[in-house]
Amino acid sequence: MARYRGSVCRLCRREGIKLFLKGDRCYTDKCAVARRAYPPGEHGQSRRKVSEYGLQLREKQKARRIYGILERQFRRYFREAERRKGVTGENLLQLLESRLDNIVYRLGFARSRAEARQLVKHGHFTVNGRKVDIPSYLCKQGDTISVKEKSRGCAVFKEIVENGGGQVIPEWLEVDREALSGRVVRIPSRDEIDVPISEHLIVELYSR
Repeated sequence: MARYRGSVCRLCRREGIKLFLKGDRCYTDKCAVARRAYPPGEHGQSRRKVSEYGLQLREKQKARRIYGILERQFRRYFREAERRKGVTGENLLQLLESRLDNIVYRLGFARSRAEARQLVKHGHFTVNGRKVDIPSYLCKQGDTISVKEKSRGCAVFKEIVENGGGQVIPEWLEVDREALSGRVVRIPSRDEIDVPISEHLIVELYSR
């Protein structure tokens, strides 16, 4: 499967905000957005009037980059969000938040979604006692996500137990860091999803 292999700091600069793609580095003075708060490239500092379509496109790209999803997969999520009852934009964000890699990150078991995706693909997690190595696996209310017994000796998980993790756990999740386990209490409402995305612009873009 294709994936982005370039500098993720360029993505943050292009969107003009911190997307927290590099974990702890994003909280330091080394953050690219803090040092150069303008888009990359030779025309990055020029002022351009952004069209309505441009605003919609940027919002979609921002969402894709936050969750680390390619265009074809993102479009499938949108179609599924349209099919479900309720508000399409909110449905879309709920689907993205329900991904296993995102929940691993939200539980504080990884420093970034990219690291969470890698840990899941390497088979370090179980869902309801069964090994799942698919980052896009959609978790449901009541699912229990745990670090595999054999993986608990890994340095990244030892650090979580020793330091307690630095991630603020959202209310729709429960976590037991000593047991390296978490549970989906409920599917989050829009108010509980703290991503800087105006989802109505994404809906308008795909509805053109």
